[in-house]
Amino acid sequence: MSYLVGQWGTGPVGRSSLGALLGHPDLELAGVVTVDPRHAGVDAAELAGGGRPARIHATEDPAPLLARRPHVVCHTASRSRDVAGELCRILESGTGVVSDVLPSLVHPPSADRALVRRLRSACATGGAACLTLGPGLVNDVLPLLLSGGCRRVHGVKVTRFTCLDDPEAGARLGFGGPLGHRPQIVRPGAPRRAWGPVVRLLAEHLAVPLDEVSETYELCPAPEDIGRVAQGALAGLRFQVSGLLRGRPVITFEHVARLRADIAPHWPAPPPGETGGHRVEIDGEPPWRMDLAGPAAADPATSTALRMVSAVAAVAEAPPGLHTPLTLPPFTGRRRLR
Repeated sequence: MSYLVGQWGTGPVGRSSLGALLGHPDLELAGVVTVDPRHAGVDAAELAGGGRPARIHATEDPAPLLARRPHVVCHTASRSRDVAGELCRILESGTGVVSDVLPSLVHPPSADRALVRRLRSACATGGAACLTLGPGLVNDVLPLLLSGGCRRVHGVKVTRFTCLDDPEAGARLGFGGPLGHRPQIVRPGAPRRAWGPVVRLLAEHLAVPLDEVSETYELCPAPEDIGRVAQGALAGLRFQVSGLLRGRPVITFEHVARLRADIAPHWPAPPPGETGGHRVEIDGEPPWRMDLAGPAAADPATSTALRMVSAVAAVAEAPPGLHTPLTLPPFTGRRRLR
């Protein structure tokens, strides 16, 4: 079956999503909504990075897109002033939504109750499904699959490794700043807001009644001048978000970021031969460990976009309501093997 799909948002994830939509044999692009005036009037193919003109141009007015009644809209407009209002408008029109914008909705039971009620009402009004995706399948589907191979589980840990020699990417983590300055990504509450919902999602499916979700972080200085980063400035960052049971961390998500591969050698290291990637560890009987190399750590925008596009068919066919990746059929590379 072919699905009519809209793209709402033209940031890094949105542009990657556009490229995947335009290249998918089962998907037809219905329209593009942008919140960036610079992208208004630009052809979708140009926004996606090139290729044959799509003859569909981005617009700041969502009415033409919704008038085409697409099956699903990929919503990635994180800079919108009223994200919840936009999602409700789409859902009430009868169109499903795949989004990555409101992290709390990765686990609806622990999200703001008023927001959940509002979105559920919109889903019911339009008869549409809404899916919010978190950091990636390594953080939700894979740990649960591995846990199913255990007689007993004592703990789950997922680690993301990144080596950011790109100055712009490093700056987003605060690299090059003074060691005494706490980067925005680890400001109080920030890690918990981003990763806490995934912790609670796993806890729900493992039937673990968490006491609380905590966060910790560590910083590491540059041992010498590294490009524009002076000796002693921030060159490594590690933070953890953990679900606690009786004071013990039982579900942990960790991000280890380095400016250079030899920074902070006492921290966990990425898969052998790689500068980035993921590790999933199940402390259980028997124990499991899975190391993965892939684009998710180095290029999270593309990884997120591809997963969103893969979820379109599942969302289009899902019953109305708020969903997670664990309430829908698996998102696969269907029709991409050629």
